[in-house]
Formats: sequence, structure tokens, C-alpha cells
Amino acid sequence: MSVVGQKERKTQQRVVKLFRESLGYDYLGDWTDRAGNSNIELHYLRTFLKIKQGYDDTLIDRAIFLLDRAAGDTSKSLYDRNRNVYEMLRYGVKVKPDIGENTETVWVIDWKNPQNNHFAIAEEVTILGADDKAHEKRPDVVLYVNGIALGVLELKRSTISAAEGIRQNLDNQKKVFIEPFFSTMQWIMAGNDTEGLRYGTIGTPEKYYLTWKEPSSIENPLDRALIQLCDKTRFLELIHDFIVFDAGVKKLCRHNQYFGVRAAQEFIKRQEGGIIWHTQGSGKSLTMIWLAKWIREHVTDSRVLVITDRTELDEQIERFFLGVSEGIYRTKSGADLIATLNAATPWLVCSLIHKFGGKKDEEEVGDIPSYIAELKRALPPGFRAKGNLFVFVDECHRTQSGELHEAMKGIIPHAVFIGFTGTPLLKADKKSSIEIFGRYIHTYKFDEAVRDKVILDLRYEARDIDQHIISQKKIDEWFEVKTRGLNDLARAQLKQRWGTLKKVLSSKSRLEMIVADILMDMARKPRLMDGHGNAMIVSGSIYQACKLYELFDKTELAGKCAIVTSYRPSVADIKGEESGEGLTERLRQYEIYQKMLAEWFDEAPEKAVNRADEFEKAVKKKFIEEPGQMKLLIVVDKLLTGFDAPPATYLYIDKKMQDHGLFQAICRVNRLDGDDKEYGYIIDYKDLFKSLEGAVKDYTSEAFDGYDKEDVAGLLQDRITQARERLEEAREAIKALCEPVEPPCDSAAYLHYFCAREPGNLDQLKENEPKRLTLYTLTASLLRAYANAADEMEAAGYGDENIRTIQDEADHYSKVRDEVKLASGDYIDLKMYEPAMRHLIDTYIRAEESEKISSFDDLSLIDLIVDRGADAVKQLPEGIRTNREAVAETIENNVRKLIIDEQPINPKYYEKMSELLDALIAQRRKEMLDYQQYLARIVELTRRAKNPPTDIYPTALNTAAKRALYDNLVKDEQLALDVDQAIRKSRQDNWRGNPFKIKKVKLAIKAALQDNEELTEKILELAKNQHEY
Repeated sequence: MSVVGQKERKTQQRVVKLFRESLGYDYLGDWTDRAGNSNIELHYLRTFLKIKQGYDDTLIDRAIFLLDRAAGDTSKSLYDRNRNVYEMLRYGVKVKPDIGENTETVWVIDWKNPQNNHFAIAEEVTILGADDKAHEKRPDVVLYVNGIALGVLELKRSTISAAEGIRQNLDNQKKVFIEPFFSTMQWIMAGNDTEGLRYGTIGTPEKYYLTWKEPSSIENPLDRALIQLCDKTRFLELIHDFIVFDAGVKKLCRHNQYFGVRAAQEFIKRQEGGIIWHTQGSGKSLTMIWLAKWIREHVTDSRVLVITDRTELDEQIERFFLGVSEGIYRTKSGADLIATLNAATPWLVCSLIHKFGGKKDEEEVGDIPSYIAELKRALPPGFRAKGNLFVFVDECHRTQSGELHEAMKGIIPHAVFIGFTGTPLLKADKKSSIEIFGRYIHTYKFDEAVRDKVILDLRYEARDIDQHIISQKKIDEWFEVKTRGLNDLARAQLKQRWGTLKKVLSSKSRLEMIVADILMDMARKPRLMDGHGNAMIVSGSIYQACKLYELFDKTELAGKCAIVTSYRPSVADIKGEESGEGLTERLRQYEIYQKMLAEWFDEAPEKAVNRADEFEKAVKKKFIEEPGQMKLLIVVDKLLTGFDAPPATYLYIDKKMQDHGLFQAICRVNRLDGDDKEYGYIIDYKDLFKSLEGAVKDYTSEAFDGYDKEDVAGLLQDRITQARERLEEAREAIKALCEPVEPPCDSAAYLHYFCAREPGNLDQLKENEPKRLTLYTLTASLLRAYANAADEMEAAGYGDENIRTIQDEADHYSKVRDEVKLASGDYIDLKMYEPAMRHLIDTYIRAEESEKISSFDDLSLIDLIVDRGADAVKQLPEGIRTNREAVAETIENNVRKLIIDEQPINPKYYEKMSELLDALIAQRRKEMLDYQQYLARIVELTRRAKNPPTDIYPTALNTAAKRALYDNLVKDEQLALDVDQAIRKSRQDNWRGNPFKIKKVKLAIKAALQDNEELTEKILELAKNQHEY
């Protein structure tokens, strides 16, 4: 027998065995039918506190009361409840045994001796819904430590994506299911035997679930991760030292953060400094926080000083520590820093290397010599910093950090220095940096982070804007090339826009050409055109940034672009600038900024001009949270460090940059942001790598000459080469998936393969669900890959015939996807992906079907049939509409799904509906009905299934619940009314989630049914599914 795709139950049995035999957890059993399952199992917790910890009963009772109250406090959000419980787990429960007595700490977990705790698992743990509107759920495996549920694991068979398990975990955290159960939960996991394990915590969105990576000889990826993460000592360490509540978001660590901190701990024990290089976007700030907290708890008299040289980073570090409830003191000057170090508190300090007027590339940077001079002036005689001092130097790759380090060593000679960097060290600085800080403590390079899917790969394109557009003929040629992949409707829309672009280009200024180029991308490029992503352009100077803004403000980007630089318009800047000869650069700059601020705040320019800081914060927030409303930021240096912008997909560079500045800039666009962001794109107008000059494209040379090649390996990939590779992979993958579809490969054949061979067969529909999900994913990948390459197919090496074939394939598979989605009833689940998908299809493939398909974006097929009757068929895609068999199967699958979904509300009624559907399918297949008769009958059946008639019941049965009781109590009107009355009298608030309240309802039903036990159980289940009870 094949073990491929083995059932979840088999996987679960193996995992339970692994926990028992390899990890040494106790097995508490299968808790499907055990009453009163909870996230705090009092028997196990009490036993641990009494026998292992030796507390007396009074302390135990008080501690359990406080812990239980924090976990069950429904007046607070899940996040707040979970944080309160975590603080009790980590820092102990603070208990006063009696009035007037001293507070004692009751440790519900023995952190110092992990093996002293009771580790156990239970499987199939049935948890009742919290109230009468909530439904019960049954997590596959729950991890208990001393009776407290700290971990949960959802398992899937190898052919079903682990993402399904993640979604199950996310559903379970909703109020309509078992949200209160998660108030104690720390690690939430999902996995299968092919993808391994993914993990997150409460509130972690699916896209941010993590994967652990650590060398091991264990082959099965699921077993490997469980052995590594759920080892008793490791599991408690991950909870104690590597969880953070960051301003409303609970976060766990990635493997690079864990091993970075662990490596640093060993250095600190030896009082040795060093450098942690974790590439941009891999969570360097959190690594800093976890290390600082560990130092505080493990080093006597410890203090941590964080030094940075940019206001933005200084503010960010302060926000970060405050966000995780660690007070941090920001010193106001060098003298303030010396005074703070001379006192015994606070333990956590950050200091900014102040800006004494030094400017670099028109952006302010820290003036280290002045900072050092100020520190030395403030030194009192015989100064010695109090405490055991650790100095974290952020962005330690900066050239001047050597001077700073030397001076600081003179002032605080006993301190241990740890440098943090997100970019490689320059060849020239490598030796001196390692001499200054010590060797590397831990490295996590760009290519590793891309492989681990922590950040995205980058695609690079050098554009020669001057060659792009020179003559009118060239402009028209360019338009043809740019629109080659588009359908007629999209071309016509762009042609209109092109008219205004041609006017813009008539002056042929280089900046105007760049504006036109970016506008074309905004109209054609995935994520830019559908509003899911946005872009940044790095300009050569603040004046140039202002000129770009002025140009964009005359296009459709008006109100959706902004300048963010260090410039703050001030009247002092323009004094003496007026010469009567027209506006100078400074006057122009001031005027453009003033106008931008006045328009944003909708107030007088003289008033708005003072609100630049407020403007910057608002614009950044909009850029991240509403990318469709803030599509472009124009920057010089300001946002290139310390600003994570997940939706930013495109970075345009029009400034000479190299080494660190360039590395940090391009890493602005490699952050993850959902399935439709596959890469970050770099468009380089300055040809920084001289790649336009030669055939060999080496992205480790020229602008990155300062680095060792191996330190920047794999950072940039040639866009056109990669676009072709990606398109070919996508074509191959979807063809392989669809290969088993039987000839003639028409709509009916695809529906048989992806939905059900027998119309309305729910088991087949369910069994084929993984195939359908794969189809939707691969179609989306194909469409994105095609859109990325569509206007450069010739450059990518495709001939005319190939180009037509590929467009036909994209069209074909997108239609297959639409039809399968409708025929299976999956469409509602996919709504979040639809707008972007529609946009791609409309632009690159076809627009004529768009209106019909979009009918299904807001209504299900069932709703359309109820609303429009047989006319709903006209809204179906052509492939289904023109094939009567396909129409019938599509409707039957959807009606069957509706019947199954509604069955628990009234089993007898929907049993009857199911029989009627079976009979109708049989009549159709035996050709006993003509097509119009069949449509009339199926429409009638759909309406009855969706909205059960009320006029067929006695008038006393005036609610849905009474009618459901009547149908399921052999149509005995009086008995239905008696049971309804019994339920209404016995039910209490939130009765469904409470075993005692359920028992009360059950006894009342039983009495009304004259002690018929079997019928009582059925009617109790029916009652639980009635909204009105």
C-alpha cells in the first residue's frame, strides 16, 4: 500500500508517538468526548504546585484564582489577556496570602529546571464555544506544561498544504469559535510531512508564519522541526527568552534571531565583544531587544547603552523598546549621557550622535568628532560609568564608527561593545571593524534570508532613459513595445493617457522622461496597477525631488505621491534669496514644499508650512497601510534606513549610489507582503553596475566594488533573464497539474477532474479540494509571470508564434480557473485575491468576460439563481454557459454544498432536499427532462434550499427553530412547541460553552421527550445549531 498522501490520522499517530518516545512527554489521551477540557487543567497544575514546588494550599488557591481570572477576562481583547497570562507565566504570579502579609511569587513554571516541569500532550481536544453564538472546535494536538496549554498543533496529510492548518488555527482564534482557549497559548503550529512545520502565535497572519531551520540528520521535515522546537528545554527557552509583545502584535523569533542571541550570550559570558550581521529585513531590532533583556537578567549590575547616528533610528529604537514595555531613556546631549552613565539607573539608555550641522548628500548625519568632543568636555574628574556596561552600536558599518569606538573605549574602558549591521562590511573597513569590535558573533546573509523566505529576491533592470525617448517616432515605437502584451481595451485606455504623456515629453527634459516612464509602469506593472503595491524613487538632491513632485502632481498621481526628505521649509532658508531674476533653487524648493503641505492639510500655505514632521508621519502610514492611495514616495536619503515598507515593490534610482547606501536602499523593497508580491524590483536610471555597456552582467562589481564578492552574492538578478525563467517554470507547473485531464480537455473534462466526476458528489468535491487550491495558486503565478514579461517577450528571446502561444495559454488557464471556481462553489473563499487577479486578466489577456465574472465577486451562484432564476445561467463563463452538461454540474455542485452547509440547522428538511437533488440529477442523466424543464426544477429546488418556505407549516410554528423541531420530531406540532418551551425556559446566557448549563438544557429536553435518551441527544445538537436559542 502506498504511504504517499497518507491520511491525517496516520500522521497524527506518528507525531503523538514522537512526543511520547523521542521527546518524553506524557500522553493524556484522546479528549474528543472528555467533558470540561480547558486551557488550564487544574488537576495537573495543582499537583505540580503542591508536589514539585511545595506551595501550601492557600498560595495555590490564590495563584490559580489570579491566573484563571486573567485567562478568562472576556472584557479584554485576546491580545491583552494573552499578555497578562504571559507575564504571570514568565515573572510568576504575585500573591498576598492574607491581608497585611508580604507578597509572594508563585512560579507556575520552573524556568530554572526545565525537566522539573510536567510536559504532556492530549489529542483531539474538544473545546466548546465560549457562548451560545460560538461553535466548538477540536485542535489536533495540544501541548500542556503543568496543565497549562502553551502550544497547539494542527496536522494535515502530505497532499494538503500546511496553510490549511494555519487557517484552521486562525479560525479557532475567532470569537465565533474557541477564542478564549488561546489566552494561554504561546506557540501555534501547523504542518505536514512534505512542507514541514510552520509556526506563529496569537494573531499572527498566515503570511507571517515562520519556518525553523537548523542542521539535523532527521529526514522528515515535520519530525525534524518538532524534535528541535518542542524539546523540553528548548521549548521553555523559546517561551521565556524569545517572545515579545510589540505595540499590539505578539511576535516569536526566527531561527537566525535565536542563534544570533545564543551566540552573543557565549561572547558576553567571556566579556568579549563582536559583530552581529543580519541582513536588512531579518529582524535586527528584535535581536537587539532579546539580547538586551537576556543581559539584564543574567549579568549582575548590567546596563545597556544603544548608540545610533540618525534621528530616525534613534526614535525607532525608542519606539521599539517602549512598544515591548521596556522603558528606555533617550539622552538629550553628550553631557546628559555622561551624567546618566555616572548614575546607577536607568538600566537601558539610548544616545544619538547629534547633528552639529554636518551634512552629507544634503541629508544630515551624525558629526562624530563634535560628539566625542562634547562627551570629553562633560567628563567629571575620576569618572567611571556605574554598572556592568554593554554598548550596542547600531549600523556599525559606518565608516566613522572606528573613531567613535576608540573615544568611547577611552571613556568607558570596561564596557563590552557589540556592533549590529544589516549590510556587509566594506573590504577596506573589514579588517579595522573586526579589530574595533572583534570577530563576527553571527552572520545571516542576504542569500540565506532569500532561501529561507524571510525576505524576497530582487530583480534588477538598468534603464537608459535618454535612449528610450528621443524622437516622436521613437516615442510611438516605445508605446508599441510597452503595450505589446496588452489586449485592445487596455491599449485604448493607455492610448488616451499616452496623449497627455506625449505633451509632457515634448520638452524632452530628462526628469519628464522619468516621470513618463514611471507612469507607464503604474499603468502596466503588477501590484502598481492594481493598488496592492507602490514605489519609491531615490532622487539626486532635495531640489530635484521637488521638481519630480511638481511633475507628478500634474498627472493622475496627484494626491498619491509625496516628498519625504530631511528638508524642513523655514523662512530663514529663503532670506536674501529674492533677486528679481526669477526663483532660485532655494525659493523654488520652499514654494513646492509649501504648496504640497497646504494641499495635504487643506489649509493656508503659511500655516501648513510648519507641519512637515506631521506630514511625513501621515504619508509613511498611508504608504504602508493604503498603498493604493499613496503610490509613490520621492526620497533622497531619508527613508533608505530604518523604514520598513512592506507594500513597496518597485525602487527607482536616479542618484549615484554605492556600497552601504545602495545596499540599504535596494533592501527597502525586499520585505514580504502577501502571495502576490514575489520579488522586489530595482529600476536603475544611473546604470550603477555599468550593465548596459557590456554583455556580462556582474552585480557584485562597480557600485559594489567596496564589498567582497561573496558578501553580496545573489543580491541582484537580471530582470529579463529571471522573468523568462519564472514564466517557463509557471507554464511547466500548471501543465503538469492539468496533464491528467481527459481529452477533449473542454470545460466538462476540467470540471470532472477538479470538481467531481459525479455531479453533486460532495466527497469527490472535498477530495479534489487540494487540486483546486493548487490550480488557483499556479494560475495566479502564471498570470503574474506573464504580466511581468508581457512587454519584453522579444527581449526575453520569444518569437512571434511563441508569444501568441503563451498568451493563449494564459487566457486558457485563467478561464479554467474561473470555471472551476464557480463550479465548485469556492469563489467566496477567494474574494481577497480577486481584484488584483481581475486587473491582470483585464489588462493582459481579455476584458470582454470581465463584467460577467465580476457578478460573482459579490454574489454566490446560489444568490444569483435565487435572485434571477434561469437567467443566472447567462452570467456563467462562456466555457460553462455553452455546455449544458457543465451548467447542470456547476449548479448541482453548488446546491449540494449549500445543503451540506445548512444540514445541521434542520437535518430532516435538508435530507429531503438532498433526496430531491439526487432524483433530479438521476432524471437529467437519464434524459427524462428537457433542458428548460431541468432549469426550472433546479431553480425551484435552489430557492427552497436557500429560503425554506414557511407556509407549509402550522401557524403556531412561527420561528425557524420551532419548524426545525417539528420536522425532526415526526411532525408532532405539540411536542415541538413543548420542547421549544423547555429549551427557552432552561437555557442561560452563554449556555453552549458551559457543561453545567448544557446539562440543564439537556435535562429539560429529556423531560419533554419522556426520557428518550437517543432522541434527546439529537434534539440537543439541533438546539445548539439554532441561532435563536
